[in-house]
Amino acid sequence: MAEGGRGGGGRGRGWYYKQKYGRGSAGRYNSQKAAPSAEDDGPPSASCGLAHSRGSHADLSSALQRLEGRPYPAYHDMEGAWSFPGFTFILDRAQSDPFAQPSRCRILVPAHVAGFPAELRSSRRRQIALCDFLTRSFGRAVSSAGADVRTESGGWHGNKGGEMTVDVPGQHVLERTACSISNQGDIEARLTVALPARGRTILGTWAAQILVNSLPRYVEAGLLYSTQDGAALRKHVDCVEDTHWLRSELPRLGLVAFVGNGSILPRQSGASDKPMPSSEAVPFQAPPSLAVEVTLPHRGRVQGLALRKGVTLIVGGGFNGKSTLLQAIEAGVYDKVPGDGRELVVAVPDAVTVRAEDGRRVEATDISPFISNLPFGKDTRCFSSPDASGSTSQAANIQEALELGAPCLILDEDVCATNFMIRDARMQALVAKEKEPITPFLAKIGALRERGVSCILVMGGSGDYFGVSDAVVCMDNYGCRDVTAEALAIDKRFGASAAAQGSSAAYGSVTPRCPISIYPGSPAERVKCTARQTDLIQYGDENLDLSAVEQLVEKSQTRAIADALNLLRLWLGQQQHQGKTIAELLQHLEQELDSKGLDMLAPSLRPGNLARPRTFEVAAALNRLRSVRMRQRQ
Repeated sequence: MAEGGRGGGGRGRGWYYKQKYGRGSAGRYNSQKAAPSAEDDGPPSASCGLAHSRGSHADLSSALQRLEGRPYPAYHDMEGAWSFPGFTFILDRAQSDPFAQPSRCRILVPAHVAGFPAELRSSRRRQIALCDFLTRSFGRAVSSAGADVRTESGGWHGNKGGEMTVDVPGQHVLERTACSISNQGDIEARLTVALPARGRTILGTWAAQILVNSLPRYVEAGLLYSTQDGAALRKHVDCVEDTHWLRSELPRLGLVAFVGNGSILPRQSGASDKPMPSSEAVPFQAPPSLAVEVTLPHRGRVQGLALRKGVTLIVGGGFNGKSTLLQAIEAGVYDKVPGDGRELVVAVPDAVTVRAEDGRRVEATDISPFISNLPFGKDTRCFSSPDASGSTSQAANIQEALELGAPCLILDEDVCATNFMIRDARMQALVAKEKEPITPFLAKIGALRERGVSCILVMGGSGDYFGVSDAVVCMDNYGCRDVTAEALAIDKRFGASAAAQGSSAAYGSVTPRCPISIYPGSPAERVKCTARQTDLIQYGDENLDLSAVEQLVEKSQTRAIADALNLLRLWLGQQQHQGKTIAELLQHLEQELDSKGLDMLAPSLRPGNLARPRTFEVAAALNRLRSVRMRQRQ
């Protein structure tokens, strides 16, 4: 058969398209020497660091225009560092296809150009706050120009791409990879750019307009101190430092949470984490009997509700603000932006929300403090199930939190298993204790308190918890009242429940577990993983559902968790980590993140869209993986 015909003259199927569009190799399209490229999900070229300088911004413009009409993989020839007036642009990884993940880029602004005063970066927390502000500023500069909008025209053969993306934060101030600042004041910002194409051919002139003409304006508007609102910047940094300082003071004050007077707790809607307009919301006001005053470094004296160590019960009628208060407290493990309304709502950083979770995977967890005497003699001291019930899943969630040392549990009756939370006197009279495998949470709450574990509970349907509570607050039309004395009097009048009477019993065991394997295959091989949503990770061929992990607040955290699972999997293949418990592995992970930053989760990839999760959320993902295998350490 003739060359170029159906048989390809022995050159193989698809030979024509490989000649036209290439195989993804950068060097074949440009006479300039270029570093070899990796696949889109691989590391950037070794030459893409600062050492590999490609030329000036004028050189970049000329090089891009020379690529006009060339096959798309030729964009790889642009990888490297390009010098602009006042900053350096680095194309770390050019996408191989217009439909692939956008190209990863960085902006480096030296300290003398960025110009941020040393006092704005004088501590780690202030650096995180400053970078959060700059990420928002840079993202705002991009979006206000419409540069984050993708162009799609004319179908497959039409123009496409062109959008820039910055991982702009929500209401929480977290450590991120989107922006960083060195101790000397150098700024690094990360973004992605969908390099433009027509079909699968390069639109180099358009790319030059984006990177050479427009990008400098966004850098100037978003990353230089001279163009920022200095008062707003200082307010942002001071606000974060105040919140962090207030949280750090909780143990000294004997508190597990604090809710500041004047806080706006309701959100705009279930789909928005922004505050309800102040004209519609009722500002929070603590009852005087439960209020404390604290002096913050910048804001000065503030008053608010003191939730002390022990058991705090939040009661009230439906739709009066119980869950709204609890949700604000559970989000108090994170710092907030000024104007969020919850800047003065803080909880101890290791507080964990637990709930029932029908159908979740449970692996080798000791749930015997709550569940025993299961039918057919199933062992609850090392309990595994691919489809746990509401009560067994809630027991597992509590035990897993305690396994990591959680000092405070947060529970809302709306999402808890009723038969796990209470078992009233009438039911106990009808069903003998030896016939009921569940010991209700009420019977163990006193023993938890003895272990140093506090509990904050929303309870609107049962007064059985009155007698075991140290404080009872009532939400009434979003107002807060101290009803502790009244609740205790009612408990005495009606008589303590049988479960509460047994609450002095020992708690039971919390057995540490050691992961054996996380996913089939060689631990050295990276599992393909994608954060589909904030509460969903595609890990290999498994959909990892995190919808019940309520303190996971941003998709960028979920991406970091997905990478952390791969890193933990790699560690389990190394002798020095084998036999370590979940707590020991995650403690090591925390130490690595503290010393090396979030980039250590995805070495050499330089992702710009990760935010730091807590160890509890990483552990929650690990515990819910259906492929994970664990054993108990006795």
